[in-house]
Parts: sequence; structure tokens; C-alpha cells
Amino acid sequence: MVAAAMTGAQGPWWIIGSAAVALHGADVTVADVDVLLGEDDARVILPAWGMAAEAGEGTALFRSAVFGRWDAPPLTVEFMAGFRFRASGGWRAVAPVTRERVVVDDRPVFVPAKAELVAFLHGFGRDKDLERAALLT
Repeated sequence: MVAAAMTGAQGPWWIIGSAAVALHGADVTVADVDVLLGEDDARVILPAWGMAAEAGEGTALFRSAVFGRWDAPPLTVEFMAGFRFRASGGWRAVAPVTRERVVVDDRPVFVPAKAELVAFLHGFGRDKDLERAALLT
């Protein structure tokens, strides 16, 4: 369903978080799917699939310039554009430079390379992210 929703994307997009860890082959529980995309794509794709493209402060650890939650799929999908996390030196953008194609049900989805995903997970710093990173190393 994510691949179908992202068909019209003009810029690159990635699945990150636990779903990306699973797509890299690790045995991990996936509670939701996190999609990182560009702001222009978010403002077009989210409303086209019935989601509000919201701006907001986020949480103490994470913020997005545009955020949308899609509850129609079996797993909730969270779309994040302009996604940042709080690190020791302040807010840092999550801006992957690698992009690996993975085929799921004959449709392509994209994830950061394993090493880059591990670096993001370490940056997020939560226990569950560190455990996920360990599964990939």
C-alpha cells in the first residue's frame, strides 16, 4: 500500500525505523511504517490518499515540517517530511544520502543503506532504536 501511495512522488522517499530494519532482513517487530519524503510530495500525496498534511511541533525527540498518519493499511503508516530528531548538539535533519530498492509484493520500496540506517537509529538514541541497530550490525 505504501508503494502504491508513493507512485506519484517526484522526489526520493524512504521507509525508515523498524520497517526498514525488517526490510534489511532483521527479525524485528514492526508496529507501524515510517515514510520519509519531501515536503512538496507530502503536500500532494497525503491529501490524495485522504490524510491531512499537518504541521506541528512534534515531540521532545522528533519533529516534522509536514506529518500525516494513514490508518487504512493493516499497519499505521506515518509520513514525515522535514523530519528532525533532537541530538546532543540540537536538532538534526534525517536526510538519507543512500537509497536501496527492496521489492515487496512485486512493488519497489526504498530504505537507507544498512550503515546509514544504523547511524540514524543510534542518533535517535532510544533503547528500542539501539536494539534495532544491534540487529543490523
